Amino acid sequence: MRCFTVLGPSQTGKTTLVAKLASLEGTPRKSASPYGSSLTEFDFKDEAWCAIDTPGANEALALAQDALLASDACILCISPTPDEAVLVAPYLRAIEASGTPCLVFINRMDEPRGRLRDVIAALQAYSNHPFVLRQVPIREGDTVVGSCDLISERAWRYREGQPSALIELPKDIAEREHEARTEMLEQLSEFDDWLLEELIEDREPASDTLFAISSRILKENRIIPVLFGSASHSNGIMRLMKALRHEAPPATALRTRLAASSAADEATLSGVSFHAYHKANVGKTVLVRALADGLKQGAPLAGATLGPLQEAGNGKPISGPVQAGSIFAALKSDHLPVPALLTQAGSLEPPDWTTPPTPMLERILIPGSERDETKLSATLAKLAETDRGLKVMQEEGTGAALICAQGPVHLRDLRKTLSEVFRVEVSERAPNPVYRETISKPSDVHYRHRKQTGGAGQFADVQLSVRPNERGHGFTFAENVKGGTVPRNYIPAVEAGAREAMEKGPLGFQVIDVDVTLTDGQYHSVDSSDFAFRTAGKMGVKQALSQASAVLMQPVVRVEIHIPSVYSGGMVTLVSSLKGQVLGFDRDENAKGWDIFRALVPGGVLDDLARSLKSATQGIGHFSKTFDHFEELYGKEADSIINAHGSGAQTH
Repeated sequence: MRCFTVLGPSQTGKTTLVAKLASLEGTPRKSASPYGSSLTEFDFKDEAWCAIDTPGANEALALAQDALLASDACILCISPTPDEAVLVAPYLRAIEASGTPCLVFINRMDEPRGRLRDVIAALQAYSNHPFVLRQVPIREGDTVVGSCDLISERAWRYREGQPSALIELPKDIAEREHEARTEMLEQLSEFDDWLLEELIEDREPASDTLFAISSRILKENRIIPVLFGSASHSNGIMRLMKALRHEAPPATALRTRLAASSAADEATLSGVSFHAYHKANVGKTVLVRALADGLKQGAPLAGATLGPLQEAGNGKPISGPVQAGSIFAALKSDHLPVPALLTQAGSLEPPDWTTPPTPMLERILIPGSERDETKLSATLAKLAETDRGLKVMQEEGTGAALICAQGPVHLRDLRKTLSEVFRVEVSERAPNPVYRETISKPSDVHYRHRKQTGGAGQFADVQLSVRPNERGHGFTFAENVKGGTVPRNYIPAVEAGAREAMEKGPLGFQVIDVDVTLTDGQYHSVDSSDFAFRTAGKMGVKQALSQASAVLMQPVVRVEIHIPSVYSGGMVTLVSSLKGQVLGFDRDENAKGWDIFRALVPGGVLDDLARSLKSATQGIGHFSKTFDHFEELYGKEADSIINAHGSGAQTH
């Protein structure tokens, strides 16, 4: 079986394209759509094929990346509008990083939008691979009515619902066809010395030889051929499928490519897992592409035995071994990681290029019942195993389930899965901001803890000096007690009490950057104890903090924003509107046409940053974040935060 992925932005007609390709010769055998990615198997020219159709939303880019792991080649389906080329940038980035041979199909050419040359020039801004136009359109007015193949120089006229008709090349496009063919030959000659010599000698190379050269160059992933048509009218579909059949690499090439990208021993690779999903009453299902013959139920894979195998689409049991290249669904094989390169003895991490964008949307999931609360943690862990675009953590302070999703659509799908598959109902809220407080002036206190109960009493007397520390120095404790007024064995208890007092200051937040020094005290030979001195240390420091002019501290986060270069100009205004500080930007060395924009922003605006960035970049931009430091916050903004999240919230 040969396998290819169809990927590209939303609304470019990918699903229609797959349906038309699969229906060229008979009816597709099966189709399945777990979690947004569909698999369609069909026959073409006595060969078995599988097309993986991935969602076009940028939030689902991880699904497209994982699908490329299992694909011999891919088709990038795009719009004929030059202005929309930037929407293709994330997919070109993933394709280039993966090393997957690619063909571009410019769909919906029946809708006049722009010139092909402009579309290709716009695409080239995001790819190191040259785009090689393989056809020119035949137009009547603004309508594309056919195409001319630049290698065979044969012209075809589209016919609605029927195969295209071979026609004589119209005289009015002969000059344009000759110019485009010359450009194509020059591009191909950069990768073939024989062809270069033929062109220098002004000899016309044979079509069969040109097809062979083009096929070799595509298999070597040196170029990206560009074809066009209209899937909804079946225009250009047969030409695209023939190009895939003749020019895309065979299934055996995938094993070599995966081994090279992961430094694995090619001989040991048995399969690659690329997708997983959960179904009610079934459990985890893992989709695997076999890279070697002989995989079957009970066979060793990834260090354990395989459970029952099914055909990926229709769920029919597979009784015997599967052939290399086939895709199957593994049940009751929870040991299989996804995505991963699989050997009989174990599994290997997938290549780095499969790492999805950093999730930007953080939400607390609130269980609907006590039963849901019991199940939620384990259920989220299961989902995180099958979705690398999802991160699961705990909220600081509350321990509530905190998830990081790719965006609102990803979050909606997650909640749907929790409800429909695992019967866990949740609501959501934004996480509590992480604020701190510190002091702005020193304070000295004398605190005596005395308590008389029925038995032994409690007595501890401490004199404490509380001072602001330098930013980032945290809590420090010292003592300069002289003359044994506080026995040495009680001093650690005073420190422990002081640390407890840091957990919540007068503003209602954790206290940072404070130095506490024990300067003097008294004890009682009978009533003093560790507990008494710990209590005295805690209450004494609390009293000192209340007298030391507490100041609210907000977190400041360093962000790296990844965006196509065309959007970089708007980032200064965006960051400034969120009270951030621009640090600068650089070209992204790993992705042509992309920039990395660096800034410092308040931690409380990350949700706003995610929304604004999506809006400003048509959903393409994403950012990663790391905590940088805390800084003081004053005025009305500080007061509103204290009232909403700190000590003020408890008085209402």
